[in-house]
Amino acid sequence: MIEKINLLVEGGNAKPDATSGPKLSMLKLNAGQIFKEINEKTKDYEGLQVPVTIEVDTETKEYKIRVGIPPTSSLVKKELGIEKAKISEEDKQKGVTSIGDLKFDQVVKIAKMKIDSLETKDLKKAVKQVVGTCVSMQGILIEGKNPKEILKEIDEGKWDKFIKV
Repeated sequence: MIEKINLLVEGGNAKPDATSGPKLSMLKLNAGQIFKEINEKTKDYEGLQVPVTIEVDTETKEYKIRVGIPPTSSLVKKELGIEKAKISEEDKQKGVTSIGDLKFDQVVKIAKMKIDSLETKDLKKAVKQVVGTCVSMQGILIEGKNPKEILKEIDEGKWDKFIKV
């Protein structure tokens, strides 16, 4: 029988908690070793919340660690080096209208990271989904432009040379 343990951990810094530690011990597994492996597998997502599933065969005690991909908005924030995608009232009064400006290659990088978890295998559509997320995030620009403008340009083919598999 396969037992699944679903976790949401900080990339590269996961630790057993009140639920996962006892559960792994109950299954006679070394929680320290498992979390060491999780941290190794999630180190590229340092500072982000990452979904992780531990699948344990309760008879053989063999396990697999499956690492999910953080939400698109978290990947955008990581690329921009920001914690919050929000312009404060104080910043608005100072005339600040954006909190970050992604390069188009960063958008493509995020799309490639997310493509397996999106409803498409078409990179151009995946890029448009990432840009769509940027539309909903306050104050994010792409190449100095409003993401809605970038969406129109993608539809017009202006970014096709950057969208390569």
